[in-house]
Amino acid sequence: MTAQLIDGKAIAADIRQQIAQRVEQRRQQGLRAPGLAVILVGSDPASQVYVAHKRKDCEEVGFVSHAYDLDADTRQDDLLALIDSLNDDPSIDGILVQLPLPEHLDSSLLLERIRPDKDVDGFHPYNIGRLAQRMPLLRPCTPKGIMALLHSTGVDLYGLHAVVVGASNIVGRPMAMELLLGGCTVTVTHRFTRDLASHVGQADIVVVAAGKPGLVKGEWIKEGAIVIDVGINRQADGKLIGDVVYETALPRAGWITPVPGGVGPMTRACLLENTLHAAEHLHD
Repeated sequence: MTAQLIDGKAIAADIRQQIAQRVEQRRQQGLRAPGLAVILVGSDPASQVYVAHKRKDCEEVGFVSHAYDLDADTRQDDLLALIDSLNDDPSIDGILVQLPLPEHLDSSLLLERIRPDKDVDGFHPYNIGRLAQRMPLLRPCTPKGIMALLHSTGVDLYGLHAVVVGASNIVGRPMAMELLLGGCTVTVTHRFTRDLASHVGQADIVVVAAGKPGLVKGEWIKEGAIVIDVGINRQADGKLIGDVVYETALPRAGWITPVPGGVGPMTRACLLENTLHAAEHLHD
C-alpha cells in the first residue's frame, strides 16, 4: 500500500480561482476590491519570501495589496500607530503582521491591537475565543487550510481519533479546536508528552506541527491513517523536509501531504478567503 497524496497546491489553486471570480463579481456590482495590508519589519529572508508570495496571491485574485516594509529598528509605538491608522481605513479589510518580529517588539501586543474584524490571520484572542466557543468568525489560516485538506479526502471525520503533535498558538491549539468542531476525538501532544510514539500509533489523523525535522517516524503511523505534515525545515543542502519521516510513512498512511506542496499553499489561500470574508460579511 502507498498513501494517496493530498495535493495542497492544486486545492489552493482552486480556492484562488473561486476567490478571483467572486472579486470580479464584486467589481461588476460596483463594489470595491478587498484590501490587504501586509506589514514586514526587518529583512528576515524567509519572511521576505512569504510576504512576496502573499502579495503575488493578492495580485492574482484581484485584491488591492498594501505593502509596509519597515526597518528592523522600527519602534513599537510607530508600529502601533500604523496599525491604528489601518484599523480606521475603510479600504483595508485585512491587516497582517508578518512573524517573527525583531526581538525588541512585543508581537502579542501588536496582534491584539489589530481590530478583530481585520485580523485575517485569526490570531487575535477574540477570534481564538470565538473558535473555542464554536462560533468561528475569522479562523486561523493554517488549521482552516488543514480542515479543507482533510475534507478533500472524502473521509468522514466524525468519531475519528486525531492526534496533534505540537501545541503552539499559531497551529497546534487552534488545530485541536478545529478538529473538535469537525467531530473528532482529539489528543494534543507537546514537549512534555510521554511516549509520543504510542499516541501517534493510535491516531486515525495525525497533524504534526512541531518544527522538528523527522520527529515522527514512519513506523509509528497507524495503517491507513491520514498524515498532515505542517513542518517545513530546510536542510544544509537546501532541501525542504517535514516533521514526519516521509519515506517510511508513505507505505503505511492512507493519505499524506507532501513537503513542500501540502499545507503551505493552503495557509496562503485561507488568508485570501478570510480577507474576502471580512470584505463581504464584516465590512460591506
